[in-house]
Amino acid sequence: MPHPSHAHRSPVHRLPRHPDLPPPGGPSHELRLLRTAYRWQRRVATLTALGYFTLFLLLSAFAPAVMNRSASGGLSTGLLIGLCQFPVSCAALLLYEYTARRRVDPLAHRLRRQGRGPRGGGR
Repeated sequence: MPHPSHAHRSPVHRLPRHPDLPPPGGPSHELRLLRTAYRWQRRVATLTALGYFTLFLLLSAFAPAVMNRSASGGLSTGLLIGLCQFPVSCAALLLYEYTARRRVDPLAHRLRRQGRGPRGGGR
């Protein structure tokens, strides 16, 4: 006899697969490579921006003498480090784009081609 909590389960609804994705059970090694490349890409770009900001916060909290020191033109070191946050964020964005073009996109394109197979399916 089925358990009463299982009696009223609704059927599982799954979203349709994207036409560019390889079929299930496809080239799992290449999918793992793609996931690894994308994970590496996200981590490097995120740690670049957040690491710099965290350094700024730590210096502000634990080294106020360094942050209040005059750097140049009457600006404090803390203000100069804070102003550098924008270029560092832009560098993180450029790094993300570079690694996408160099590592992630070629793997994704190769998987799309393999997913279409010999029939030439797809769009």
